[in-house]
Order: sequence, then structure tokens, then C-alpha cells
Amino acid sequence: MEKTRIGISVGLFGAALYFMGLVSVIPLVLMAGYVLLFEPNVWLKKTAVKAVAVIVFFSILSALAGLVSNTTSFVYDLVGLFRGSVDMMEINRIVSLCRTAISFLQTIFLLMLGVKALGQGSIRFGVVDGAIEKHM
Repeated sequence: MEKTRIGISVGLFGAALYFMGLVSVIPLVLMAGYVLLFEPNVWLKKTAVKAVAVIVFFSILSALAGLVSNTTSFVYDLVGLFRGSVDMMEINRIVSLCRTAISFLQTIFLLMLGVKALGQGSIRFGVVDGAIEKHM
């Protein structure tokens, strides 16, 4: 079993990267930075980049859902100027449901990746894996 410079197995450190994505982004970025700067293991480096990329991907999806809400709110406000008030409750409910679903999917995906990483494995994630393979 290959070990990192800090003495824990490569698989455990990879799993910790994914699990840290569930807790907080700042420690994840710090851990990923450490791996990229100091660890020689290629699998661990790709895992660090993938953990950060998965968080970024789901954050972009959540931001796009918010953008839809903001755009429709702006349009309804413009229409409301000429016709009176408009109820945004349903649109806000749909956006909230979308953001909850995105958060749920992110959590499930990070948990699955973390468990798989314990054995130095991974799960394919088309968009993210394609970008990593292209740029690393």
C-alpha cells in the first residue's frame, strides 16, 4: 500500500479529499493544493483536481438555477410595472427544489467517490473527467 508523505495511505487521503468537499471548500482547496505541490502520486493528483472540479461543477449548476430565478424575477418586475403585481412564489419554489436536488446529487456523488477512492478507484463523471484528462 502506497503512502503519502504525511504517512497515510494514498487511498485514504483521496477519500478524505472527497469527504472534505462535503464539509467545506476551503480545507478541500488547501488539501488539494498540498497534493498538487508535494505528492508525487499521479492518481492522488487527479483525485485532488477531480474533487475540486466536482464541487465547482455543482456550484455552477446551482448558480444557473439562481440565475433563472433572478432573470424571471426581473422580467416579472418589468411586466409588473405596467400591469400590477405578479406572484413569484411558484418560480421560487421550483428554483429551491432544483437547488435542493443539486445539493442532494452532489452529496451522493461525493460519498460514492469517497468510498470508491478508499480502494484507489473512481467513478466516471463525463464532463469533469473529460476536462481533467484534457488539461492534466
